Amino acid sequence: MPDYRQEIPFFDTAIYNPKQRSQIDLAIQSVLDHGKYINGPEVYEFSEQLSKYLNVKHVVPCANGTDALTISLLALDLQRGDEVIVPVFNYVAAAEAVEILGLTPIFVDVSYEGFNVEAPEIEKKINSRTKAIIITHLFGAAAKINLIVDLAHRYNIAVIEDIAQALGTELNHKKVGTYGDIGCISFFPTKNLACFGDGGAIITNNEMIANKAKMIANHGQTNKYEHKIAGCNSRLDTLQAAILNVQLLYLEDNLNKRRAIADKYQDGLKGISEIYLPVQQQNSFDTFNQYCILLRSKEVRQELQNNLKNSGIGVMIYYPKPLHIQEAFARYEHKVNDFPVAEDLCNRILALPVFPDLKEKQLQYIISKIRNFFNQ
Repeated sequence: MPDYRQEIPFFDTAIYNPKQRSQIDLAIQSVLDHGKYINGPEVYEFSEQLSKYLNVKHVVPCANGTDALTISLLALDLQRGDEVIVPVFNYVAAAEAVEILGLTPIFVDVSYEGFNVEAPEIEKKINSRTKAIIITHLFGAAAKINLIVDLAHRYNIAVIEDIAQALGTELNHKKVGTYGDIGCISFFPTKNLACFGDGGAIITNNEMIANKAKMIANHGQTNKYEHKIAGCNSRLDTLQAAILNVQLLYLEDNLNKRRAIADKYQDGLKGISEIYLPVQQQNSFDTFNQYCILLRSKEVRQELQNNLKNSGIGVMIYYPKPLHIQEAFARYEHKVNDFPVAEDLCNRILALPVFPDLKEKQLQYIISKIRNFFNQ
């Protein structure tokens, strides 16, 4: 491999496929022509197509993934003070949604295998006040959701699956997001299925939940100017739906590209004792919205991160600080070492570029720079 600097972003949102670009241009122009920017026909088309892809009965589009979580909690009719179990190693959105509704987030530590929460740790936190569990399929890796749903059913607790990073991920040939009572999706530009701004959706097989979520997302309306409950304004606009209709056609191809890149990282980085590579659970089809490695120590991570950045390679830390020691949740008085696995992950994790259009030459450059770093 020639020793020269390449500029490789952590994620590239540009659309390079000429056919895909042309289809998106036409889809946008169609919306501009009919002018139905809110709840236009493309929104309903997208709901139907996504429903078929996921094999789920109801899709409720909304403005973003965080709204999807918030509306889902509202649709479950929880009461202030009810407890909701949340992974402590996670983006803030799930805990944030719980907190702003006056519910109580109960943090659970995660596993080194897959970085997700598991049923035994969840069960330790269940009590009479526990009303829901939010499961994040982190980085596109399937949690052991079948076991978690079985546990929740025993205690009569609702399960919300956050698949913001995991649309298309499967466990036992079934799409994640469809195991629990509700699934929540984000279409942020870096997600597996991406629009050109913010967008989200709620999925469920429960008609009552779907109807209430639709009502909440549209100002609590049953009919125009008839407001049954106080809701919010959270709609997927027609332009974004038109873009998503095209993007959905390319989703499986992009997921396969992500998996192929991950496989090459696995092969190219094996044998480096200072690195712990991702491990997939049996019978899962992970989609690698992020490809995260663990370094031997925080100091080694910092050195590698600096080295890669100096070589023009974009990397990120998911996540630098666990939720229990974020100031936003200080009132719960958690301390350092309360969730040791999450804290350890935050100190040692590093995400490498894994976007679908990452070129082979770029991928091999990244692998070579990492191997060279550890061979010094």
